[in-house]
Amino acid sequence: MTDRVFNVLFLCTGNTARSVLAEGILRKDGAGRFNAFSAGSRPKGVVNPFALKVLAAAGYPADGYRSKSQGEFAEPGAPKMDFVITVCDSAAGETCPFWPGQPVTAHWGIEDPPAVEGTDIQKEAAFVQAFKYMRNRISAFVNLPVASLDKLTLDARMREIGALAGATGKART
Repeated sequence: MTDRVFNVLFLCTGNTARSVLAEGILRKDGAGRFNAFSAGSRPKGVVNPFALKVLAAAGYPADGYRSKSQGEFAEPGAPKMDFVITVCDSAAGETCPFWPGQPVTAHWGIEDPPAVEGTDIQKEAAFVQAFKYMRNRISAFVNLPVASLDKLTLDARMREIGALAGATGKART
């Protein structure tokens, strides 16, 4: 008997950086246990090249990403999400669409790397930092015994993960 594969959607406002980093990390680190997706409430239509560069440099998949709307995952025929995780404070405060099946939701806020101004080296360093914070969260997540935890316990564990180092400190409303 094969174990169930869980669907995880990472949401950000623009779907250009943090949500893409999270999708890439979970694609690799959760392969076989999790399907990773990302989207935005107001997608910018392009993935930030620093996000792709940092993923590739760390040995993670850096292809096949596109900036897309969260609405794609609320349409009939879309994969049913088991987890919906916001990774930016703007998305955490927005009204999300109805997700069939009442997925576990959490907020894992991390500072916005594209907001960093300066040289390309400084900008890339911000992406590297965001990548490290996100990889730590995803490592904690993939090591949870998801299939054996009830929803209340999963909710608590997901909040704990969201409070790990680098958290912006803003809770999901």
